[in-house]
Order: sequence, then C-alpha cells, then structure tokens
Amino acid sequence: QGAKPGEGGQLPGDKVSPMIASLRHCKPGTTLISPPPHHDIYSIEDLAQLIFDLKQVNPDALVSVKLVAEPGVGTIAAGVAKAYADLITISGYDGGTGASPLTSVKYAGTPWELGLSEAQQVLRANGLRGRVRVQTDGGLKTGLDVVKAAILGAESFGFGTGPMVALGCKYLRICHLNNCATGVATQNDKLRREHFIGLPDMVVNYFKFVAEETRELMASLGIRKLTDLIGRTDLLDLSAGDTPRQGRLKLDVLLSQGDIPADAPRFSQQERNPSFDKGELAEQMVADALGAIKAGTPIELRYEVRNVNRSIGARLSGEIAKAHGSKGLPDNTIRVQLTGSAGQSFGVWNHKGLTITLEGDANDYVGKGMGGGRLVIYPPRVATFDAHRNTLIGNTCLYGATGGELYAAGMGGERFGVRNSGALTVVEGIGDHGCEYMTGGTVIVLGDTGLNFGAGMSGGMAFVVDDTNDFVSKTNKEMFELTRITSDETEPFRVFLKTQMERHLALTGSARAKALLAEFDATLSRVWLVKPKRISIEDLVEDIPGQTREVLEA
Repeated sequence: QGAKPGEGGQLPGDKVSPMIASLRHCKPGTTLISPPPHHDIYSIEDLAQLIFDLKQVNPDALVSVKLVAEPGVGTIAAGVAKAYADLITISGYDGGTGASPLTSVKYAGTPWELGLSEAQQVLRANGLRGRVRVQTDGGLKTGLDVVKAAILGAESFGFGTGPMVALGCKYLRICHLNNCATGVATQNDKLRREHFIGLPDMVVNYFKFVAEETRELMASLGIRKLTDLIGRTDLLDLSAGDTPRQGRLKLDVLLSQGDIPADAPRFSQQERNPSFDKGELAEQMVADALGAIKAGTPIELRYEVRNVNRSIGARLSGEIAKAHGSKGLPDNTIRVQLTGSAGQSFGVWNHKGLTITLEGDANDYVGKGMGGGRLVIYPPRVATFDAHRNTLIGNTCLYGATGGELYAAGMGGERFGVRNSGALTVVEGIGDHGCEYMTGGTVIVLGDTGLNFGAGMSGGMAFVVDDTNDFVSKTNKEMFELTRITSDETEPFRVFLKTQMERHLALTGSARAKALLAEFDATLSRVWLVKPKRISIEDLVEDIPGQTREVLEA
C-alpha cells in the first residue's frame, strides 16, 4: 500500500470474527500476518506468471497490479505492462490506512503525483501506454484531484478515505483496536448496529459532487471529455511556492514530455492486454471436457504435457466454478491423466471435482491457491532413482491453498505450503521456509525439511518424519510447539497419519511410504507433530479430516 510500502501488516485476532475467519479460511480469533513481500513474486517473471494464472482461471477478468509510488516506478510499470496486466494502479502515500503505525502514516511513501507522472512518461516512451489502463489512488478527495490526476496520465481514480468519511468515519485512527466509535472499521456487532449511520446514498451523493466539480473544471479548461484531458500536461503550471524551500524544488520533470513522440497514445487503446501464450493445451482440455462439466457427468481425459504448458488445470477449474459455483463437482468427476514435465503453476486454483494425475514432474507453484480436488504427482514408473531424495515439484507449492489434496512422491522446493489454510498434502521432503504463515490444513513431510520451518504458523498442523534428528534446530518455534504422537491422547493423530500414508502409497506407489509403513511403530518414534501453541491437543483433534474421524469412531 502507498501508505506503508513494504511493511506488511497484521489483522489482530480480536478483529477476526466468525465471518472474517470464514472469508480468510482460518479459525476465529487467529491473528493474521501479512508478510512484507509476496512470497510467490521475486521477479517480474513471477508476476507475469501470476497474471497468466489469473487470466487462465477467468479469461474475462480484468487483472490489476498495484504499485507504490516511488522513484523508478516507471520502469516497474513498463515491466507490468509487458507482463500483460490490464490495469496498473499507482498508489500514493496520502491514503488513510488507519491501522498503520503512526510513523508509517507520517513518514513513509511518496506522493502519487510523482509516481503517476513517471509511469505515464515511461509507458509512452516505450510504446506501452496504449496497452494498459492507468489508475491512481492515495488521498484523492475532490474533483480537482481527479482533474490533476487525469492531466498527469490517469484514466481511473481510486477513492477510499473520502467515501468512508461520507459514511461516518471521524478519522479517530483506532481502526486496529476493533473499537471504532462510528462502527465503520470494527467487527463489533454492537458498535456497528448502534453507531453506524452510513447509507449507499451518502456515497452516491459524495461521488456526484466529485463528478460535478470535475465537469466544471473541465469546462473551464475547454475540455469536453475525459480522454481529451489525459496526459495534457500543458494545462498545468508550476507554483512558485510559499517558502524559500519550496521555491528550490524542481518539479518541471513532472510536466516534461522529453523526446516522446506527440502521437504516442496517452491512454489505453484496447479493452484488454492479451498474453502471447494462448494456452493451446488448456483450451483443448476445456473443449474436450466442457460438456461433462456442465452436465456434471464423469469423464477421464489423457494428454502429454511439456514444460511450456503453464497453469494446467486452471481453465478447467474456472469452467467448473462458472457452471457450479463454489460447491464445484463431486470428487473425481473430471479426471485428467498427464505424462511429462508440467510447466509453472500446475494445478493452480484447482477446484472441487477435478483430479489431475501427473506421471513426471512439475515446476514452481504446484497447487497454488487450490480450493479443492486432488493433485497426484509421481516420477515415471521406469525411473530408477530414489524419489524421496530428488525434487519432483518446484518452489512455492500450495501457496495460499484453501482446500483440496496434493500427493507428491518426491521432494518439494522452498516456501512449501506458505499461507496454506485448508489443503491436505503428503510430500517426501521440502526446502527452506516450509509452512510459513500457515493458518489451516495439514502438511505431512515424509523426509527432510529446510530451515525456518513454520515461521508465523498460527493454524493447521504438520507431521514431519525426522530421520536425521535435526528437525528441531531447523524450526522457528515462536508460534508453535513440537510434540511426539506416541502417547494415548495422540492416538487420533497416529491413525490419521497412517491413513494418509496408506492413501499416498495407493495413489502414487511411493517406495518411501511403503518402507515407512512396513515399520510404522519405529517410524512413529521419529515423527514430530507441529501444532500452534494457542491450540490444545484436544481442540486440534477437531481439525482432523472427517474420513479419519469416522475410522476412529468405528
């Protein structure tokens, strides 16, 4: 956010009501930590992949990327346009964000005017402005702000604080305390019921006045429509300033057009910014399965896959969601068998009713954002290497997953299961930073882990087979604790672990699972249960998936 760039954030547990918890896929009262970086984006190529993922699951969606106004934002904006975003937001430092630290509110960020003018100039100079829409936000309040933003290059304008004030916000800056006196920024039902006076008409009225002032200013400039105003920096003059210090500011760069051709587009010339990758295999899969998806009838499909085939499964999941909503389809309705090496984001956004089995390996982001269904990955049956000692899937798998199952008969990479909040997985080893910020779901690791396991983990559970007796030294125990599962009270966890290992063996043919099950009692002595400190063993039993609880009750 422009108001606190690069700082991350935190939603206090007392604001996580049952409704918020259901939306965030966690338990009520859980403090939710937003890390400063996006752990699936470490380069412009990673961002391009995320944009492609989103356009695959919903080809009709407009994909927006928000950038903080800062020196160099123009170069970043050019990269985002080349990554096929449809809209770029330049966010300034003057937005509300009432839950931010006071030092961030006062001293962090830069004005949207600086970032917007730079982005507009760089996009035009590189022939990219006609491909994307540009928006700005961060303290816009009046029609004058809209006119200035349009002149500096924006064709879309974001308002946050203004409409909230229209709804009753009094700028008390206690948003983080869940105690907002006007009922605007609180989950306290009493405060919302008795003190919130906002009505939709209040916001409508506010925007009518903003639009009216914008129209009046445009008329005074002789401008008939907004597109005639965008990028017209000749309509702005520089103020001399009221103080000697202001007088020394050199702001002419904001209005400069340099060597940019006069006929270079000043605003978006197209509705969308389509990707060069048309996803031919994904489209073929949709064509083959669409009838079965709409009718809800079982179908099995087989294809060969290569590493140029990205986001496989996303188009199918999108069509399932379009036809059946969040409930999806019954388990295993759509079954896809693949052979080969899958590209980035295999099984991304996987939806209920879709099962994808891959004989081969997959790149980064396997199961990212999946909400249901099942992914099964195992090495080629003719392979002779030890699968559990070799990487089968790449980095950042199960990132932000909210449901479904992943079984991988091999190792995963770094940042496995970051912000997992509902998926169940069995994997045979992972890299550093596993299960960071996890709030739900279950991760079973039948092998080694990397460093910093479980940092910020506030929900869910994990089982780790510690063959090398060094797992404890690799963990970040600030928010969780480790326990063995050999006592009587942990019997449900033993049954659950064995059930999942047997399921993993049946689905993948894993030699590792077979060996561990053959000496299961000995295996148990090396297993650590990782659980959040704030959740008792008794309460954690309730998180064990239903099929295992049925076995226990029987």
